[in-house]
Amino acid sequence: MKVLIAGAGRLGTQIAQVLAAARNEVTLVESDEDRVAELGSLPLVRVVAGDACDPELLEQAGALACDLVVATTGRDEDNLVISLLAKRRFGVGRVAARVNDEDNAWLFDQRWGVDLAVPAATPLISLIEEATGATDTVALLRLSKAGVEVIETAITAQSRAAGHTLGEIELPAGTVVATVVRDGRPTVPGPEVLLLPGDELLLVSHEATEQEIHAAFQ
Repeated sequence: MKVLIAGAGRLGTQIAQVLAAARNEVTLVESDEDRVAELGSLPLVRVVAGDACDPELLEQAGALACDLVVATTGRDEDNLVISLLAKRRFGVGRVAARVNDEDNAWLFDQRWGVDLAVPAATPLISLIEEATGATDTVALLRLSKAGVEVIETAITAQSRAAGHTLGEIELPAGTVVATVVRDGRPTVPGPEVLLLPGDELLLVSHEATEQEIHAAFQ
C-alpha cells in the first residue's frame, strides 16, 4: 500500500513508522525544515519538505499513486485542504484527517473529501486500524500478508527497563526495536540508548506475542 502522511508531528511520525515497518511504501510531508532535518534518518520512510496544502508539492510527493492519505497537521484548516485535494484532485481512495478542535468536527466529512475523521484523542491503534482497514487489535497493527506485528510499549517510572540501555534488554526472538519516541521525536534505536520514563517504543516482531514484548520492558 502507498501512503502519504501530511504532518510530521508525533502522531504523523508514529503512523509513518508503523506503516513503513509493516512494509508499506510511506511518504511523510512536513513544512518545518528543522523538523525535516531531524527526521532525515527515519528508517524506511521517505521524508519530503514542503507545504502539503500545495497541490504541486502533493503531486511531487506521489499523491496520484497513493492508496491512503492521512492529514495529521496541527491545523484543522490545513487538514481539510489536504483532504479535499487528495480526494478531488488526486482521486485518493481513502483519506483520513485529524480533528484538532472538536468544534470543527462537523466539517470533516465527504464534502471536504474526508472518509475518516479522527478526533485528537483517538488512540494510535484505532486510527491506524480504521484508516487502513485492519481490524486485529491484539497488537498495534497486524497485516497478515506482511507476516509482521508492530507493537507499542511505554516506559514508566515503574518499568524495570527504565534507566537501562536498549542493549541491556533481552528481547524475545525475532524482535527488533523500530524506534524510540521521546518528547514526540523519534530516535534511532542504538544499543546505547538509555530508556527513560515517558519513552514510547515501537517494536517489530515476526515471532513474539504482545505479552512477551511487554514483559521484557515492564
